[in-house]
Amino acid sequence: MWMIFALLSAVFAALTSILAKIGIENVNSNLATAVRTVVVVIMAWAMVFLTNTQSGITEISRKSWLFLILSGLATGASWMCYYKALQMGDASKVVPIDKLSVVITLVLAFVFLHEQFTMKSLIGCVLIAAGTMFMVI
Repeated sequence: MWMIFALLSAVFAALTSILAKIGIENVNSNLATAVRTVVVVIMAWAMVFLTNTQSGITEISRKSWLFLILSGLATGASWMCYYKALQMGDASKVVPIDKLSVVITLVLAFVFLHEQFTMKSLIGCVLIAAGTMFMVI
């Protein structure tokens, strides 16, 4: 089931890029990010209430709060940079560079989460990086 959600995530991320590129025309990238963020907040809380999981908020540990807040800050910074880059450059070049996050995530998961970094992972990282460079140049 996780693979279906991962594929849907990729489809929605692709739509996000195209819709954002069209939507930020003649709009400040920071303002566009703020509008997008409000929509995401409303959608996320709607899902919490729709699934009746709002009572779980009191069960979140301090550690989880800290890392969720840090993750939110990283997401915000990512979105701000992404929208600025998308406004200034071609989506066909910005998006592949943004997807280098896959390579960075694999390295960070190895360093901080002690996840396995196999030869297959290494080859995949090299291919993603090479493919990104090929698409951008």
